[in-house]
Amino acid sequence: MKYIVNETQINKIVSKYLDNQDFVYMEYGINGYFLNSEKDEYAQIRFNSYWCTIDRKLMTEVASFFSLENVDSLSAIAKWVESKTGTRYGAVDAQSDIIVYYF
Repeated sequence: MKYIVNETQINKIVSKYLDNQDFVYMEYGINGYFLNSEKDEYAQIRFNSYWCTIDRKLMTEVASFFSLENVDSLSAIAKWVESKTGTRYGAVDAQSDIIVYYF
């Protein structure tokens, strides 16, 4: 059986999924981070006033879990970040091993 799910519905479902991940929010310098725990060396998401970078593993995890294309996964995660930070990002990308710069 096939179901048609629109973008708004996908964003809501992904948002609930990400809310349940219990990410830790931290800011260092001009960047904000969503981490799995306070002392993590690598972030799941890094952002500033223009750019949002999402960890590749998180992107593929969400894409796989919800049967999405990677680009749709990135978009849904970015919408979640925008809802949490109140910022609309000019650019969104994926990167492996997002290092947290503690300064």
